[in-house]
Amino acid sequence: MTDRPSDTDKLWRRDEIESPCVKTCVIHPETRLCTGCHRSIDEITRWSKMTPEERRAVMAELPERGGALRERRGGRAARLARRDG
Repeated sequence: MTDRPSDTDKLWRRDEIESPCVKTCVIHPETRLCTGCHRSIDEITRWSKMTPEERRAVMAELPERGGALRERRGGRAARLARRDG
């Protein structure tokens, strides 16, 4: 018996970049980025159609985007101040 990959294994093996999705899909109301993976709605929608180069570019930007989403927005008091102010 040989250890060669079957045709099915070859079919399902991919060289593409995995999705950064962490299954915490909530869009931040101000930044319009997903609080889980830090991608924009457009990037999430287009991900499966992006080239590997486009995906790498998005992946390179994600760490710095995360910092903006970690800042607290101030809760209810800040929301009311933004609404009234």
